[in-house]
Amino acid sequence: MTAEKEQSRRTFLKTTVRTAGAFAAMPYFVPASAWGANGQVTPGNRVTVGFIGTGGQGSFLLGKFLAIDDVQVLAVCDADTQRRNKAKNTVESYYSEHASTGSYKRCDDYKDFRDLLAREDIDAVVIATPDNWHAIMAVQAAQAGKDIYGEKPLALTVQEGRAICNAVKRYERVFQTGSHRRSVERFRAGCELVRNGYIGKLHTIHTSVPSGSVIDPQPEMPIPEGFDYNMWLGPAPWQPFTELRWNPRPSFILDYGNGMITDLGTHFNDIAQWGHGTEYTGPVTIDGKGEFPRSGLYDTVVHLRIEYEFADGVRMICVDKYPKPLISARFEGTEGWIDIGYDETTTEPESLRSVIIGRDGIHLYRSLDHHRTFIKCVKSREETAAPAEVGHRSATLCILGNISMRLGRKLYWVPEHETFLNDDEANRMLFRSMRSPWFV
Repeated sequence: MTAEKEQSRRTFLKTTVRTAGAFAAMPYFVPASAWGANGQVTPGNRVTVGFIGTGGQGSFLLGKFLAIDDVQVLAVCDADTQRRNKAKNTVESYYSEHASTGSYKRCDDYKDFRDLLAREDIDAVVIATPDNWHAIMAVQAAQAGKDIYGEKPLALTVQEGRAICNAVKRYERVFQTGSHRRSVERFRAGCELVRNGYIGKLHTIHTSVPSGSVIDPQPEMPIPEGFDYNMWLGPAPWQPFTELRWNPRPSFILDYGNGMITDLGTHFNDIAQWGHGTEYTGPVTIDGKGEFPRSGLYDTVVHLRIEYEFADGVRMICVDKYPKPLISARFEGTEGWIDIGYDETTTEPESLRSVIIGRDGIHLYRSLDHHRTFIKCVKSREETAAPAEVGHRSATLCILGNISMRLGRKLYWVPEHETFLNDDEANRMLFRSMRSPWFV
């Protein structure tokens, strides 16, 4: 990394972000891997990270990044004090085990993500919040000069996803979507077989997601002590607090997510796009049928069937299947098929499983560890395994299916312009209003 880029990473647009009330000092413990051969600290070899959102997925990611030698977690942020303290203790306990002094007490915690973004000593952030927060946080992180690991789906709406892509490009940030199956060898290998024509001409893709859930109406409850519910809601409309609104599945409520079609659909449909070679575009028609709850707290789709058609004539069919087996992506061609299942890959003919693609064939991005790949790219400034534009197109595919199901009709999409053809009602659903003072 050049000195100019290193300086830019530390100081870029520092005046555009809200300043923190008390600026935290650099941690006094540095992992052994951050020391040079002469015993001097070499900050350029270390990537300092802050975590925004420390619930289930955030805690999982925290463990993954703590295990990377050249990462230093400096801060955590969550609207809930209990989750925030748990994450802070996790960081400090981990580093205490690895510190020569046997103690470490320098992970700072924040309730407001803007205070974390205001820190000049943080290189990158991990965003693992409900979907309705992704765009606001990612755009402000890019403006603050932070690189970003953003959980899938990329954003709540098509408009918000495009805002992330624009910000990442404008501020020259490294971004990786949490579509971690792109870093699993058999998913890449299966997609390479399809892209190299080993099943003949591709004509149909099948994917599936788990079914959604129905839950009874919930009573209003007192807001737990230490939980900033207003901050958690953020841009979403105000609603009375009830425990199941925020834990464990806020994505099953349309104010905060789009249900299973974007929750796990952005994993499986992303692999479909990868194998098809359409990860930078999208379908031209979407015809979705869905069954939605008639009452209760959850209001996202329970059962679904969405049929997409692409400009090259390939059809893609996504359905819900519960219980397993789930289909990650099944590619059918004129000379065979490849089924990249949830747990294993099967092919017809079976001999495809032993194919080795030569040097002159199509080779897709190879990543063996999604989280380490992100850190490597932060240092090298290279493209990640799942850049913002790829995450956006995969999320868009799922969001379009949701819009078609909610409207109950076939829609016609123009991928280059990201707009529906002659359908004002559908186009209005490409964005959602945000509660003041939030915007992207």
